[in-house]
Amino acid sequence: MGLLTSRMGNAAIVERRNLWFLLSLVLILPGILLMAWRGVTGNSLLPLSIDYTGGVQWEIRFDEPARPEAVRAILLRAGLADTTAFQVQDDRTVQLKLKAIDNQVKERLEGEIEAEIGPFDEQFFRNIGPAIGSEVSRAAGLAILVAVVGILIYITAAFRHLNHATRYGACAVFALAHDVLVTLSFISIMSLVAAWEVDALFLTAVLTVIGFSVNDTIVVFDRIRENQRRYQGESFARIANRSLVETLQRSLATQVTALLVLVAILVLGGATLQQFMATLIVGLVSGTYSSLCNATPILVAWEERRFLVKAGVADPAPVPAA
Repeated sequence: MGLLTSRMGNAAIVERRNLWFLLSLVLILPGILLMAWRGVTGNSLLPLSIDYTGGVQWEIRFDEPARPEAVRAILLRAGLADTTAFQVQDDRTVQLKLKAIDNQVKERLEGEIEAEIGPFDEQFFRNIGPAIGSEVSRAAGLAILVAVVGILIYITAAFRHLNHATRYGACAVFALAHDVLVTLSFISIMSLVAAWEVDALFLTAVLTVIGFSVNDTIVVFDRIRENQRRYQGESFARIANRSLVETLQRSLATQVTALLVLVAILVLGGATLQQFMATLIVGLVSGTYSSLCNATPILVAWEERRFLVKAGVADPAPVPAA
């Protein structure tokens, strides 16, 4: 193994599960409580963008070339956070999509746009329906449910020669649920801090996180299966800890490579991609964390019938570097 594995040889990851479970609770609970508060006060659990609620489409043509970003900035200052602006036809025509506004707000925006950017003619101003209706949302929910059941069946079948094979699948599904909750908590908090709203790209981010989440978990579980044959005299906790240490470098290297690309897009991409990229980064980091620090420790706790580690219990013996 590499240098990282050598340095992690004495790590007792599974025996520190109290810490990992507490950290997960800290990451998830604030956002979920905020969602619950929104629901109690009569709002949607998460603030929805015009992709879900519908809004208006507004096309204006300036006398001189104009940047869509400048027009969008004016609407953002007016409190219309969920606004997209892009050029159509030529560099003088800008099309906007925003939440429904009344005539008074529209007239005020027209005055501000003309004062800051220049005179323009309105091409059209019309209502648009939601891009993602209830049928699409139900289909996405059904897809997630089918994916969860499929993962449970697949992992149970793949580990059928081990004792309690169903537990491996259940722990992988738990890690997946953890990552979705972390992602929801993040967007819930950011809706309060930065007025973020749930749009079509958020749904894409969640589905992507689900796809990536189970990957590292299966790698660790497969190493546990191999090490159970190789170290038959060792306790399950020690075998699990050994397997985590042996796969740690591979898991981190894979995720860091993906994160470098995502961070580059987050920093260099446009403003419309930043929320999507940030959500995806949080979800992927959570996926790596849950695979290493949640799925396997929960499996060990289940096998030992001891969810939390009591003070004074010895850690697994050091894992020698290969």
